[in-house]
Amino acid sequence: MKTPNAVYQFVALALLGCVNLTVARAEKPNVVLIFADDLGWQEPAYAGSDFCETPHLDRLAADGMVFRHAYASAGNCQPSRACMLSGQYTPRHDVYAVGSTKRGPVERMRLLPIPNKGSLPTETTTMGEALKSAGYATGLFGKCHLKDTKDGKSERAGFDVVKVSQHGLNSVDPADPKGIFSITHAACDFMEANQARPFFAYVSHYAVHSKLQGRPETKEQFAGKAAGERGHGDPLFAACLADLDSGIGLIRAKLNELGVERNTLIVFTSDNGGTHVSQEPLRGKKGCYYEGGIRVPMIAHWSGVVRPRSTCDVPVLSVDLYPTFLAVAGAGLPGSPLDGESLVPLLRDGSKLGRPSIFWHFPGYLDGPVPRGRDSVFRTRPVSVIRKGGWKLHLYHEEWQLDGGRETISRNNAAELYNLAVDPGEREDLALSETYKRDELLDDLLAWMKRVPARLPDEQNPKWKGN
Repeated sequence: MKTPNAVYQFVALALLGCVNLTVARAEKPNVVLIFADDLGWQEPAYAGSDFCETPHLDRLAADGMVFRHAYASAGNCQPSRACMLSGQYTPRHDVYAVGSTKRGPVERMRLLPIPNKGSLPTETTTMGEALKSAGYATGLFGKCHLKDTKDGKSERAGFDVVKVSQHGLNSVDPADPKGIFSITHAACDFMEANQARPFFAYVSHYAVHSKLQGRPETKEQFAGKAAGERGHGDPLFAACLADLDSGIGLIRAKLNELGVERNTLIVFTSDNGGTHVSQEPLRGKKGCYYEGGIRVPMIAHWSGVVRPRSTCDVPVLSVDLYPTFLAVAGAGLPGSPLDGESLVPLLRDGSKLGRPSIFWHFPGYLDGPVPRGRDSVFRTRPVSVIRKGGWKLHLYHEEWQLDGGRETISRNNAAELYNLAVDPGEREDLALSETYKRDELLDDLLAWMKRVPARLPDEQNPKWKGN
């Protein structure tokens, strides 16, 4: 510890330019969040694909911690981003879907859904705002999905630098068809410009959202490659993912070039479950609240803190990233509530988290059935979900609200219960056989819904014509 005289001498020398002030921020790590779009839980090679090739993600996984039970906080893009950037579950901000919660044939909807919003409330402190207040340079690069309005704000709030890719979802530039490299280079320029202070770079990709695209040389890499035994075998999807992987390699190379990777927390994850290839053995895909719609890949790398080649089976959510980054930055809590929990104990030594359960709430309809879905019309109907330990309960609002609720739960099909520890594919509904566990999770879910609070659609749809 420096004596007072030594401190005065340090400050004086610094003012004269004789001391590099970057040593003063050595204890405040940089944060880089790399966010994929529509990338499923087992699609990178490190996660199980025997067709896709992701050497940079594989190396990041080997150098850090792989979360095997990581979840998006919503089943599709816009609400997932709203949850992550606000640190809040969907009922706090009412961003539930992309555009509308009334997506699909209206005559097949038994309830009038809770209306969707496309912005965060103005009183919400975003992740960017919180880290900027903590002294971080903040930059957002790539996809923005929320809107700035007179009554709300987007994920841009709090970012010093915002560079939205001009490529969008459907580029015509063969050298950078998904905007991966323009996004990546902008992020690298930002990190270089701010290397003398702590920085937060949010790298938000369009890949691997449709339309699938890849560079000519990457597509050639997978042309004619035999499909893997696990059923993965789409050359265009693999090319798109390989280009995304190359961008991740460029980020790490820049951090090493700047000499700051050892003082940087890198987190890689996705906004929802996959959609292009089967998510089996998980049920469903993007847009539903079975495991295939919300389970995502996730890696954390932090030299000297996270043990290389480590894994974590504790269920974690994207709302956990906000409090994690605050803890890393040594920052206080924002004025708006946070629903997540800091993952730093998991990163440091694998300690357990304090919470018993995690939750989802979707009071609307999304069209387009999913593999092994609940019905043949919608990806999901209105539903709330709890995961507690290895158990998971779905509470479907139509049956709960209109068919007798708890009094008739033994016959109204409102609840589905699965033991993920032995049935990760949610094939065997135990709601009628494990009634004690069903009621335990139902009590916890209803208590959470009251506490948040989470609104249920309670008005019958006059246009409903039956299912």
